[in-house]
Amino acid sequence: MSRLAFHPTPATRRLGLFTLDTAKRWSPSLGVWGAGVGTAIVFFLSVTPIVKNNVLVKVPIIGSHWEDKTPASDKPF
Repeated sequence: MSRLAFHPTPATRRLGLFTLDTAKRWSPSLGVWGAGVGTAIVFFLSVTPIVKNNVLVKVPIIGSHWEDKTPASDKPF
């Protein structure tokens, strides 16, 4: 008859289902996907005046691309 030996498992810190090791493995991929989704959202919303005036015009190098250069006489409102 064989003996049953119980070996204690080392305590690992968990945050929900994630351990520190899984967070280290997934963080580069999630960072790249998050940056891509954030960039897509900004450019999809670039036609709205709020995003254009409050965000895109204030970008240091390419902000002048979104500035409104239409003369006041050509604007209907």
